[in-house]
Amino acid sequence: MSDTTTTQEKQSNERGTPRDVIETDLPGRLDRLPWGRFHTLIVFALGITWLLDGLEVTLAGAVASALKASPALQFSNADVGIAGSAYIAGAMLGALGFGWLTDRLGRRKLFFITLFLYVAATAATAFSWNLASFVLFRFLTGAGIGGEYTAINSTIQEFTPARLRGWTDLAINGTFWVGAGIGAAGSLVLLDPGMLPPDWGWRACFLIGAALGLTILFMRMWVPESPRWLITHNQVDEARQIVEDIEGHFREHGVEIPDTPVKPLRLKARDSTPLGKVFHALFNTHRRRSLVGLMLMTAQAFFYNAIFFTYALVLTDFYKVPGDHIGWYVLPFTAGNFLGPVLLGKLFDVIGRRRMIAFTYAISGVLLTISGWIFMEGMLTVTTQTIAWMVIFFFASAAASSAYLTVSETFPLEIRALAIAVFYAFGTALGGIIGPTLFGHLIDTHERGAVFIGYLIGSGLMLAAAIVAGIWGIAAERKSLEDVARPLSAADEH
Repeated sequence: MSDTTTTQEKQSNERGTPRDVIETDLPGRLDRLPWGRFHTLIVFALGITWLLDGLEVTLAGAVASALKASPALQFSNADVGIAGSAYIAGAMLGALGFGWLTDRLGRRKLFFITLFLYVAATAATAFSWNLASFVLFRFLTGAGIGGEYTAINSTIQEFTPARLRGWTDLAINGTFWVGAGIGAAGSLVLLDPGMLPPDWGWRACFLIGAALGLTILFMRMWVPESPRWLITHNQVDEARQIVEDIEGHFREHGVEIPDTPVKPLRLKARDSTPLGKVFHALFNTHRRRSLVGLMLMTAQAFFYNAIFFTYALVLTDFYKVPGDHIGWYVLPFTAGNFLGPVLLGKLFDVIGRRRMIAFTYAISGVLLTISGWIFMEGMLTVTTQTIAWMVIFFFASAAASSAYLTVSETFPLEIRALAIAVFYAFGTALGGIIGPTLFGHLIDTHERGAVFIGYLIGSGLMLAAAIVAGIWGIAAERKSLEDVARPLSAADEH
């Protein structure tokens, strides 16, 4: 099928289409593409953001004992919790600020800016000299990662064929745990007292992230701007060239592109979307979807950040695991988290979003309640505790990934990045910032019953989110993004 995108002059003179309306089949042509080398490279170049976040979060937990023993820092458990909350606060504010810029300036510009910020801030963390400097650099690192979420998730969504969007998104989010595994393995080596001096090991850990970030910059050089973003900003010629280049690469490698008929999309030409329309769409037109997104993000943020940021503290305080051995227990935990989205992700495209989201959230909450009670009764060893967390987070990881999938695919094209940012920020503020600080204080009581109360709060939030998703969730599986959420600039059919 030939490209039906035309200039506004041709639309007016040849088709009778108003001068301010763009008609294009580019989104449909992207959706009908088979999976190919192009998509794989997109996943590696952009999806690696999740790996970096996993690395950062794991390092923060794995080095907790080293930070407490550091002659320069001498952190308490509460200080570790505050540092974790600072990282989350930075990610929240970074997502909001960079999310707004991503929708206005483009996906490509922002995923370079946010990566530069991340590299600089995580490198600076390695040179922290007191609590204030450590907290500041962790805040800035979080800001870079939060901005990455908005630019990266929106770009990947807009390039991935509709029939594969669910599994692809969940699998990419699952790479968070590949980064967590790298962080755990790195900590085992660098925190070994025989490898580096006590106050140097944790500093070297943070330099791992900076080194990885620098390599990613080169991988992203060839990634094009999202054609979907371009057509909503009246840059149809550039968008058409990008899609034609992608199709050309497929043909050069002997891959046949399906000739499935593509429904044209008609949009009103505009350079940007006013903020008034953005917030009207989020909190009026799509307020039910907003409730679902906020609930999913809040529940998973508390569930994950509260438990994982204090994972090392539970092991050291209740099971007396030496700080330099924490990585051995993080590695199997990360394996369960990675396998969940990868193995369950296909079901989100086959069985459907609503059923699978409700199921994964509900089973996570139930399992945490059961294991939390067993923990309170002192019936778990460090090995069985790790196995329990592996099973719980096999499902919870898929649930958390589906929250990001939901907020990025169920809102209009023009506000996709900002929607991700808004719900990530508000959900994280409600669940993620409070969680690590609360659990840090609960663990400081050295009472299992107090920690169990924290687990019950996390379970309750996950069960509530399951009910909300089951009732009001959107069946977005195998549908074009433009069919799931009509663009704000869509022109009325004639």
